[in-house]
Amino acid sequence: MRITNHPILKFDQKQKLPFTFDGEPMVGYEGDTIASALHANNVKVLGYSSVKHRPRGFYCAIGNCTSCNMVVNDEPNVRTCITALEAGMIIKTQQGKGELI
Repeated sequence: MRITNHPILKFDQKQKLPFTFDGEPMVGYEGDTIASALHANNVKVLGYSSVKHRPRGFYCAIGNCTSCNMVVNDEPNVRTCITALEAGMIIKTQQGKGELI
């Protein structure tokens, strides 16, 4: 899911950053946000709504909505679309307003 070849743009190879998502090891790259690294790893559902438990994914990508809120290093309600990925992060799906799934 990551663009590596483009006819106009050049993508320099960045440092790999290992992290875990719901117990599964994954790899992102320096400069990724958590949400973009998950998207590149084919994770499309970032959480579920608090009332009807409908899946939520990438929506605004600027930190205004709460569709991408996840639990990061045991901290709930982290807006993953604006939070930089760091090596060793432990990221978990969040249900509604902060409950773990």
